[in-house]
Amino acid sequence: MYRLNFLQYKNMQNLHIKDSLSLNILSNNEDYNSLEDSFKKEFVFENLNYFSFCKSGFLYLLLQLNKKGKIAVSLGETQSLIDACEIFCYLGFEILYLELNKNGSVNLDKLKDKDIDFLFISSYTVDTFYKNSLENVKHITDAKIISNASASFDKNSDSIYFDSYKLTGFSTKAIILFNQNLFEEQAIFEKDGISLNNIFQSLKNQKFENSMKEIFKAKLEDSLKDNLYYFIDNKNSLEYTLHFALKDIKARELIRTLALDEISISNGEGCSLGLSKPSRVIQAMGYDELTSRNAITLSFEKSYSISEIDKIINLISKRYLQIKVLNKG
Repeated sequence: MYRLNFLQYKNMQNLHIKDSLSLNILSNNEDYNSLEDSFKKEFVFENLNYFSFCKSGFLYLLLQLNKKGKIAVSLGETQSLIDACEIFCYLGFEILYLELNKNGSVNLDKLKDKDIDFLFISSYTVDTFYKNSLENVKHITDAKIISNASASFDKNSDSIYFDSYKLTGFSTKAIILFNQNLFEEQAIFEKDGISLNNIFQSLKNQKFENSMKEIFKAKLEDSLKDNLYYFIDNKNSLEYTLHFALKDIKARELIRTLALDEISISNGEGCSLGLSKPSRVIQAMGYDELTSRNAITLSFEKSYSISEIDKIINLISKRYLQIKVLNKG
């Protein structure tokens, strides 16, 4: 099995549920408190809260922040957050959206003349994994930066959150870390020791392989030639990811076919979350829906031998050409 989509879905092995992590109002909950303290110390934050990693969970966060100031959100953030923003605006509140440029970068121009207190932007854009310099963002705005740290952690973030499904394969509660009183204190029943333990273990075991990107890129170009093109310059994406596009097919056709060959790839969040939707991020970059269906993203957590890489590339090329011929009838 070649899992080239591990940033979209991580099937966590050796899942454990520890009785000692259950919480009791009449107990000092030593094991849980020790684990929570270790998690906060790992990323150097004071406080830890839980929320559902879905539109209702992000709406809960937005409503809390709205009491304290104005909010901006990059369109390169996770789908659940974007869905929550739509509901938030429907309720009559305002959000400043930061659009994506054609090259995949976030357009930060709106921040220069706006008084923003909270900014949802991560060190990478979902789907393309285009890198965003939060250090540069800090030079433009004084807003507190709230980031998804599931695939990459940037110390310039003022608050970070973790996607439990993408990290563990289970939809337990997500975790958000912050300082001071950015979010409200939670009651004991809102805490989730199982989620905390599993997310922490997944992050400890998380591996990124930087050596595969250029090898896969060169071999794909050699094999697919003019059938392959790019939406972004991969020099600007996370070192352990590769984003490209294939002409005249829908990504889901190749994804489903390669799954039979035990090769897992992705088009983006809409694919990995089972929504059967093409990449929203590519559309936010200015491309139409049909074109966004060409997008393919790979992520690497291990090194492969040259023979394994050749096998993968040959199967991708073979299945792609078969699908392309069938589509032409």
